Amino acid sequence: MKSVTEGLDLDVDRGPNWLFVKLQPSRRAVPESPHVADEVWSISKRHFVYRLVLDLEQLESFPEGMMGQIALLQERLVRQGGALRLCGLSPACEAVVQECQLDKALPNHASREDAVLGEPTAGTASLDKPALVTTAS
Repeated sequence: MKSVTEGLDLDVDRGPNWLFVKLQPSRRAVPESPHVADEVWSISKRHFVYRLVLDLEQLESFPEGMMGQIALLQERLVRQGGALRLCGLSPACEAVVQECQLDKALPNHASREDAVLGEPTAGTASLDKPALVTTAS
């Protein structure tokens, strides 16, 4: 399924218990404040699936207002008992997530599969898993 929202193309795939939404820049100019949260929320409601992986690997940088849209979408999904996971963030997008102090709530995952499993990107420590401690004998 392909949907278009204000300068961004949304490719939507459905997996078992998860929706996968890939955001890609369209040929049209990206507006200052896209309504991605409303569009993706509407898709989620139509499918009755509230666990979502947002694949952002095609975005080199976020359009203005995008982090607010992602935070709004996360709030809606969590209120419905769901979850939002991000994957494929560029270094610039990952820096914006960190600046907004959302990197703990929305860590970057290496792939869709890692996002579903909750596996952080290599080099990122998981808060859910204790670090392996070894002692020399």
